[in-house]
Order: sequence, then structure tokens, then C-alpha cells
Amino acid sequence: MGLGLAASIVRRLRRSTRQANRIKDGELGTRLPQRGRDEIAQLSAAVNAMAQALTARIESERAVTANIAHELRTPVAGLLTASSLLTGDDRPTEMVRERAVRLRDLIEDVLEVARIDNGGERAEPREVELATLARRVVAGVRADRPQAEVAVEVIHDTVRETDPRRLDRVLTNLVTNALRHGAEPVVVEVDGPELRVRDHGPGFPPELIAHGPQRFRTGGNGGLGLGLAIVTGQAGVIGAHLSWHNPPEGGAVATVTLPSDTP
Repeated sequence: MGLGLAASIVRRLRRSTRQANRIKDGELGTRLPQRGRDEIAQLSAAVNAMAQALTARIESERAVTANIAHELRTPVAGLLTASSLLTGDDRPTEMVRERAVRLRDLIEDVLEVARIDNGGERAEPREVELATLARRVVAGVRADRPQAEVAVEVIHDTVRETDPRRLDRVLTNLVTNALRHGAEPVVVEVDGPELRVRDHGPGFPPELIAHGPQRFRTGGNGGLGLGLAIVTGQAGVIGAHLSWHNPPEGGAVATVTLPSDTP
């Protein structure tokens, strides 16, 4: 009887541990099983209450952030219009224009993250030639950064059914992040359903490799971390898998693996 009771307790603890780990990994809707009135049931109730409170707090913070970004849209649009009316090509005028554009882009990033969090993003898949899309992404980055050393290497081209706009967004943010926090040259490798963005900088921070990108945290590299948060969100919308690693030869590699086409 003692062995049977101990085995039952162990099974309950293991189930509770699995559910708690799911909560830790971000599945905040997960709850621990509550049965009986013993200490394990009381512990499960306490963890469930904590998860509920945490979910409510996160949702409240997301709503506040999105509302602030919406409120800032109009004054920032006015600021952009005013900066475009400035005359002269001196450095102060150029700085005002650059900061106004940067502020607009930041607000749009916050709103995009809010839409992803709220489930407001839907994929619109169609057949896409991955090498062509990668070249278009690199051309767009070069248009903004003419001196950037960015290239495309096609190992094996393929056609996949995915949302080209969202995949473009994912790759553009990865290349931009590599240029900003890594070092040139940056190479976009197309290898079947895998798209790799490789740079030659100091590598990803250990916490990013272990836990993935975290918004408002960039491992001491500056910025708000929204670019990689958008990468994670948009990759989730199209069903792509992301991985991050620092190869032994140095640098950093971000890999986007597209799902198999639905027959």
C-alpha cells in the first residue's frame, strides 16, 4: 500500500512538473491538474493562481503598450511632415529627419508585435521561389545601406508555399540585426527549406541561444529587441522554425526552417 501511494504521488508530481514547464516556456493558458485536498493539490492551486495573475498582467502591459503606440502615431506623422519641410543639407537637419524616421519605424514595430500577440496576423500562403525572395531581401537592404557587404549564396534552391511578405520581413530583420550587432560580410544562404543568415561578429549572447529573442532585451547590444521579437512572431505565423547558434569558426547563424508543403 505504501509503494502504491508513493507511486501515485510521484505520477502526480511528474504531471504537475510537465505542466509547470509548459507555463515556464510561455504557454500561459496551461494549468496544473487539481484533484483532492492534499498538499499537492494546494500547491497546484497556488501555481495556477500565479499563472492566472501573470497572464492578466502580461495582457494588461501589452494593451497599454499598443495603446501608447497608437496614440503616438498622429504626432509622429506630424513630426515626419515637419522634418520633410526643413530646408538645407546640414548635419542637424539630417539628424532630425533620421530620428523622425527611426521613431516612426519603432512605433510600427511595437504595433506589429501587438498584432502578433493578439492573434491578429494571418498567413496568406502562395508558392515562392526562395532564392528569388532572398535576393529581393538583400537588394532592399542594400538600397538602405549601399556600403553594406551582404550577399546571397544558393546551395539548393526550392519552391515553397509560404507567405512571401512575412518571410521577407523575417529575413530582412535577421539581416538588419546581423549588420547592426554582428559584423560584415553577412551572407543569406538558401539551402532547400532552410534559410540561414550568417555574420562574422562576436556571436549571439548565450541567453538568446538558450531562450530565444526576448523583447526589450538585446544582451547589452542596445535597442529594444523588437526586431527579433517580430522575427519570432512572424515565423510562428507561417509555421517556420527558428534556431540560433554560434559556429566554432566564429560569427553567428540564424536559421529559418520552413515547414513541409501541405499536400
